[in-house]
Amino acid sequence: MPQPNPEAPAPDSRVVRRDVRAALEEDIGSGDITAALIDPGARATGYVITRENGVLCGQPWVDAVFAELDATVRIDWRHRDGDLIGAGDTLFSFQGPARSLLTGERCALNFLQLLSGTATTCRRYADLVAGTGVRLLDTRKTIPGLRIAQKYAVRTGGCHNHRIGLYDAYLIKENHIAACGGIRAAVETARKNAPGKPVEVEVESLAELEEALAAACDRIMLDNFSLEQTANAVALAGGRVELEASGNVTEDTLPAIAQTGVDFISIGALTKDCRALDLSMRLQ
Repeated sequence: MPQPNPEAPAPDSRVVRRDVRAALEEDIGSGDITAALIDPGARATGYVITRENGVLCGQPWVDAVFAELDATVRIDWRHRDGDLIGAGDTLFSFQGPARSLLTGERCALNFLQLLSGTATTCRRYADLVAGTGVRLLDTRKTIPGLRIAQKYAVRTGGCHNHRIGLYDAYLIKENHIAACGGIRAAVETARKNAPGKPVEVEVESLAELEEALAAACDRIMLDNFSLEQTANAVALAGGRVELEASGNVTEDTLPAIAQTGVDFISIGALTKDCRALDLSMRLQ
């Protein structure tokens, strides 16, 4: 069964709590007036099932939702993040005060559906390049405020993370190059400003690839290269630097790109175009 990649840890519990508190505040506001109809002493049990196949992801966020609402809620997970799940499977059962369970239902399921959908998409893409050695990367095209959560889901689904944000690695693109006065100048300034930070340069032609190779960056992104251009770039680089293919990558084009010999392929659709997994909570 696919598991989160060991190269990147599970999300910081502080980030999970931040996500959950923001979501609960957004949903509950001044109070859950519908749950207030229920006797405060009433208790309930129930379970959550999936209506379709996929990869489970989001357990830390579900646990945090109910922990934030009511410490007496008990959750019994039948599967763990990374498990393949099938239509009709029970993901977890729960028991606790009925008010708390119903107040937390939508928030918990929103996290679980979104992250399981992201992980499922990533698993599908990862399966398409199994055995090629290429690593599939996400991008910064994430839902605002949920980047860490979605990047965790990417790892859970068997793909890998690119940089987290604008602070942990350089990605020098066309406009940066123009504003800096060229590839070499941009790379030299990056090395001077933040020694040790990875430096990646985006190129749009083989001529720019040669400039980037001469500048001795750490990785080169091939932006919207054709298959022929990508293969030529791999030959030209000759293993001197990591190469990343990017731009309009789809499930149909992915296998052929992987066969060119690039080291990485970045795909915005891993986090941008995912569909939430169809889950249902049933109270007893």
